[in-house]
Amino acid sequence: MLDFENKKVFKLSKMKEKHIDTLIMPSLSLILLDNENIINVYSSMRDYVAFTDKRIISVNVQGFTGSKKDFTSMPYSKIQLFSIETSGTFDMDSELELCFSGVGTVKFEFSQDKEITEIAKTIAKYVL
Repeated sequence: MLDFENKKVFKLSKMKEKHIDTLIMPSLSLILLDNENIINVYSSMRDYVAFTDKRIISVNVQGFTGSKKDFTSMPYSKIQLFSIETSGTFDMDSELELCFSGVGTVKFEFSQDKEITEIAKTIAKYVL
């Protein structure tokens, strides 16, 4: 499970569509609902976060071969508030912080500023 006590996760960048289909969909299709659609996927080295039209799914790839995966599902309906921080002149990273009722806060870091505003619009669409 995603560590809600340690608020920092991993630095993410947007995954290319062709990689989503070949690398991500085989794993995510196991837990996606029939009527659930992936909006975007952001990845670090091995781990990734998928934004669907119903929830955020954080996937922690474990082990030497990467066959073991931890899926943490965070429904938009449980988000109490969220904030974004855009990048600055010297701090090039942007951040998304989400507060979930009953579990706490999680923070994601992104490598490009334009991604954070796109994500904020996605979350607002499903939360507000």
